Order: sequence, then structure tokens, then C-alpha cells
Amino acid sequence: MRWDRRKFLRAVATGSIVLPLTSKGWASKALLSLPSSEHEADNSLLEELQRAAFEYFWNEADAHTGLVRDRANADGIDARVTASIAATGFGLTALCIGHERNYRDPLEITERVRTTLHFLLNEAQQVNGFFYHFVDMRNGKRLGFSEISPIDMAILLCGVLTCREAINDGEIRRDATELYERVDWPWLLNSGDTFSMHWTPELEFSPKRWDAYCESMMLYLLAMGSPTKPIPVRSWEAISRPYIVYQGYRYISIPAPLFVHQFSHAWFDFRARRDQHADYFENSVIACRAHRRFCEELNSEFPCYSSKVWGITASDSHRGYVAWGGPPLLGPIDGTIVPAASAGSLPFLFSESLEVLRNLRAYYGKQIWKRYGFVDAFNPLSGWASSDVIGIDVGISMLMAENARTEFVWNTFMRNPEVRTAMELAGFRAESSSVAAKYATPMLS
Repeated sequence: MRWDRRKFLRAVATGSIVLPLTSKGWASKALLSLPSSEHEADNSLLEELQRAAFEYFWNEADAHTGLVRDRANADGIDARVTASIAATGFGLTALCIGHERNYRDPLEITERVRTTLHFLLNEAQQVNGFFYHFVDMRNGKRLGFSEISPIDMAILLCGVLTCREAINDGEIRRDATELYERVDWPWLLNSGDTFSMHWTPELEFSPKRWDAYCESMMLYLLAMGSPTKPIPVRSWEAISRPYIVYQGYRYISIPAPLFVHQFSHAWFDFRARRDQHADYFENSVIACRAHRRFCEELNSEFPCYSSKVWGITASDSHRGYVAWGGPPLLGPIDGTIVPAASAGSLPFLFSESLEVLRNLRAYYGKQIWKRYGFVDAFNPLSGWASSDVIGIDVGISMLMAENARTEFVWNTFMRNPEVRTAMELAGFRAESSSVAAKYATPMLS
């Protein structure tokens, strides 16, 4: 079943929530207060998750183009040729993590990054510097009626710019810079202040826009920071920032799955920084807490849900598309669990998120842990489990685990001068030292 975020952000059909489990872990203790044996076990779990994710991005990329499959069989045997530029962006960052952690020969990883950037720059089909969302991994050509998607392009460029800073190689630096600087960002504004949601040659610009808070923060900041074709600063202010209130939790959000509070934070370090509107890192913390609380409240009706195992986001489902914006909820609950929801929340609710991953691995490991780690989603009430993993879900899990452990992705990506310029243009300023101390990491070394 094709997974597509756009379906969630427009109308959204089905929805669900998170699973059961009687937990045997801890919920809110600081990690460093744990006995060393537990500390080592948790570190090993995240290391195992990240190594499995790296294998996905290495094995499920075309060796000649570097383009990464949108999804693949969780056991690693797959002949599908659909790549996504978003999965490729996560994959480029995964290569940087693998280079740092010696998951493979660093020279071999460097060559894969060179190959990918060279192909994207010189051979992949593009329009005004943008790539189509879904392409043939063998040649980079558009598949079907796929769209030019600015948000997926932003995810790709976050990976590209991470490579520029992480790997000391002149060719990588040159190609990464050219890929970023050739993008004509104002074109996709289509005479407005906010980005058109997508463009196709058949229908041209979508009338829908990226005009409300979601994962698009990275898109606007990258576009504002462009040294060649930037968008105006007023575009940042044109984004609406509605609030959701649930059981005392108040946070900026649209009714959308949990990933909207995660994706931009995989690269942009919003800790101890705020613009005139919000502290967006703290906003994601609150959103995750509300999400967890909502799952806990469902326990009386669905005993499978608890505060010990929670997390739902855009994913596979035995009924088709799954979305939960919650609160508010965007559809019926069916018990689907998405491991990437808790893994992607590690920097925000570290202890609680790690507890979920530990429980999933311990109780359901034989059914849901495969070659590339956790399957994309499963439902313990129906016995269904996805046969696939999805690139962007594997990606957010790996990147957020690394940020929680070492801050590597944050520290590397934020060295890009265009990124720092963009945040200054958007009005970000440092929080007080007491607020900064609250966000101190790494949480797990």
C-alpha cells in the first residue's frame, strides 16, 4: 500500500493509535541514574537499531545512482525500483553517521556519497533545481504522475548539506553546494508568500499550500538561507501557527501525525532557541507528551494501549493509510503501532521513548524485528504486521537516535553557514542559560 504524507495533510481517511504491553521498564528516570548494566543494554539497543537502519540505506540504494528505495521488504529481498528523494536525503545523512561510527569502510562510504551527489547534480531529472518526489532508482526519471514536492526536496537537501560538513572531500563539498544553490525557491512560491504544496507538468501548481506549522520549518529555513535564490523573510511569518489544547497540554500544531513534530528537528537544532512565536523544541516535547497521554487515556477502552507503549504516525496499516493527528484524532483507532513514532521522539522524551523501544523489542521482537530493524507498523490486536520498512521512517529513527546519543547530526548540519543565516533571518535568539541547560545532551553516550 502506497504511503503518502500528502494524504494526511489534506483530508486523511483512517487513523489509529498505539499498543499495549505491560511494561517491565522504567518510565521517567534519568538515564544516567540507571545501573551501568541497564545503561549498556539501552545503548546496545540503539546501536542495534542504527546499524540495521544503516544497512537499509546501504543495501536499498542503487550502487550507480545512490537513490534510495522508498520502501523495501523488511527481510531485505526487494526488486521494486521506486526511489524517493526524501528517503535519499535521510540516506545521505545515514551515510554520514555510518562514516562517523565506522559501520563500513569510510572510503567506501565517501565514494557512495560522491556517486549520489554527482548523479543528482548531473543526471537526475530536475525542474528549476527541484527533483520529482518518486523516481526510478536506476535512472532518476520521474515515475508515473509524481509531483515536484518542496518538502521532500528540503529533506534531500538536509542530507546533502550534512554530507558537505561531515565528510572532508572537495568533490562532495562542490557538488553539495551547487545542488543547493541552483534551486529556484521563489518559483514554487507561485506568486504567494507560502509554498505551493506541489507542482506537476500536467496540472502545474497545486492550489493547496504549505501555509501552516508542520514539518515544513526546514523547507522555509533552507529557502530563506539560499545565497542565490532565496525567498523573502515574510514567508516565515506567513505560516499560521494554530494551537491545540488537550488535558492541559497546549502546543502549536495542525491536526496531523506525530512526524510533523519530528522531521525538521532531525537536522535543525532548535534547542534553547526561539523566534517571536515559540520554542519549537519545547513545543515538540509537549506534543509528544500529549500524544503519550492520549494513548494512556485509551487504556480503559483498549487495554492494549498504555503509557509504556505508545506512538502512532503516518505508516502502513492492514486497513490502508493510517493517520493520527492527536489529539485531535483524525480517524478511528485500530491498534496499529509505529515504532518510528517513539524512535523519532527520543530527543524529546528520551526515557519514555526508549522504554517503548525496549518493550517492543522484548515482547514482539520475533514478529516485528527483521533485517532492517522494526517493521514499519504492526497491530497486536489483529495479528497484522507490515512486511515492509519505509525509508523515511527508518531514517527518522536512525537520525533521532544519533542526536539523542551524541548530537552528531545537529552539530554537523548546524555548521552550514546558510543554516545559521536562515535562523537569524527568522528571528531566532538564544534562550536563557537555565533553559539551555535543560536541553543538555547527549542523553546516552
